[in-house]
Formats: sequence, C-alpha cells, structure tokens
Amino acid sequence: MRFSLRLNNDLAVAEYIAIAQAAEAAGFDQIWVSNDLFLRSAPVILQAMAHATQRIEVGTGILNPYTIHPAEIAMLAATMDEATGNRFNLGLAAGAGEFLKWVGLEPAQPLTAMRESVLAIRALLRGERVALEGSFLRWSGEAYLRFAAPRVTPIYIGAMGPKMLELTGEIADGALPLLFPPEHYFGVLPYVEAGLARRPAALGPLDLAACIWVSLSTDAGLARRVLAEKVAYYGHALSPLILARLGVEQAEFRPIEQAVMVERDMARAVNLVNDRMVRIGVVGTAGDVIERLEPLVAAGVEHLSFGPPLGPDRLEAVRLLGEVLRHFRRSA
Repeated sequence: MRFSLRLNNDLAVAEYIAIAQAAEAAGFDQIWVSNDLFLRSAPVILQAMAHATQRIEVGTGILNPYTIHPAEIAMLAATMDEATGNRFNLGLAAGAGEFLKWVGLEPAQPLTAMRESVLAIRALLRGERVALEGSFLRWSGEAYLRFAAPRVTPIYIGAMGPKMLELTGEIADGALPLLFPPEHYFGVLPYVEAGLARRPAALGPLDLAACIWVSLSTDAGLARRVLAEKVAYYGHALSPLILARLGVEQAEFRPIEQAVMVERDMARAVNLVNDRMVRIGVVGTAGDVIERLEPLVAAGVEHLSFGPPLGPDRLEAVRLLGEVLRHFRRSA
C-alpha cells in the first residue's frame, strides 16, 4: 500500500513545512500541492517541504501545459529532482477551464496537449533532441535539455473524464483521479483499464492513486462541518454523474447556493447540507475513514490519497490519518 496527502496552495509556507514533517512522521509516501492560479507557487512550496524532510516524495498537483510551457515543465522537473534527491513527482493535467479563462487562455485540444506534452517532457528528461510535428507542439529538433537530468521524473496525470482516464492508463506513470465520492473508483477503473490495454510494457505498472476528500477530527461534528462547508461552496457545480452517485438532485443545492452566493450566510448553507451530500468525501474519526475505505482496499486499491479539507486542525488530521495508514499496512 502507498499513501499520499494532497494540499491546496492557499496556506502559509510555514504551515506546509509543519504538515510535511508530520506527514513524513506518520508514514506517508508522498505529498502533493496544487498550483491554482493566483495562489502560492507550488514548486516553491515543494522545495521548502523537501528541504525540511528526508524521505517523503513531493509533487505538483497539478501543472498544466497552457500557463507553463512543456519545455519549462521539463526544466522544473529535472531541477526539482536534482534539488530533492529524486523525490519529485510531476503531476500534469489539462487545467481548470474556468481558471484559465481568467488569463485569456482556452484549454484547446486537452487530450492532444497532454499526450504531446508527456512525450516531449519524457524525451527531454532522457537527454534527447525533440522533434515534434504535432497539433499542440511543433518543435524542429533543436530542442534539448542543456544539462543532464538526474532521471526521467515520474509523470502523474490528473484525470476526470473517460478519455483522459484512458490516456492516463496508456501513457502516464501514475494517475490522480478525483473520486467524488470514494466509491466512484469503481466507475473510474474500467476507463483506466482500457488505457492499460494499450500501455507499452517499458512503462511498467501504473500507480493509480484513489484521490478522496477527507475531514477528520476526534470531534466528528467539527469534522463534518468542515467538509459541509466545502460541499456548500462547490456543490452546485458538481457534475450530473457525481450527483447521481450521491443520490442528490441538482435542485437540492439551489437553496444552498442562494445562502452562500447571495445571502453570504455560510452557517445557514452548512445546515442545509444533508448526509447524502456529505458522502462526497469521508468525514469523522480514523475509524470512520477505515470503515468507508475498506471496500476499496478489498477491491485492489493500492494507493490511497487524502485531500482537503482534511479537518478543523490539519496537523491533528495528519496524525489521525497515521492510524489509518497503520491499519491498512498491517492488513496488507
């Protein structure tokens, strides 16, 4: 079993350092930080966390090839591996369309962009001159990395849709699918497996991380409130597939959206979030998390990835997740 922690890039740098040290002590294998626009820079955060730890791997969750050119992503990956002793993982995705529109960008040809970017970055990290006559990248053959990369950095793809999930199984080293709710793993797996059927043997096995939201505390009520706030804020934008899996109608979110967006009354919005909605993630104590995730582990999940909100006290949540890690490692 492998375990990772995911964080948004909206915290103070000092807090990331404390969380990374706690995660390493708890036995986590990886820690990922998002790179959403106009928040803190994930590569800078990851370097600070790596400097303050000895073993845990650090990763971008995620970069996109529209705001950062694939050539610069390859430079970043090689440099991060050099700086961290090969503890860096490169998380890539097509990016969130709404965020990209803020800076006048459209995520055109996302599947093509991801395929060509992964192939180009890998070739650069292998020390090759790259010639591409693609739809997204067109390189003449003069492009090469002008220093020796320590290794070919593992590339993880963040995927939600069927075609991107298939592409992930075909060409990525790892997958970071968001599972809303956790049981969505059983809907994701067939698409990943379709891609695995076309996967080159040289790539080796795929590290499929089951990415879930958790909110933990010894006070289950406080833990629920933190996740309910997240659901209240994002619930109206959930896809029909996620709503169907939760057994929730879109209309049920309308009064919640009204409370959040118009009335600015988060307390009222949270009170309107019901238990079916909260099942988008896992909430409660370490025992609650273990009980909810046992079916996934029994079905073959080998990498559990825990993401925000995590809980009212993030450091306490990491310590509680340590109990979850120890349980599943004993059971393996």
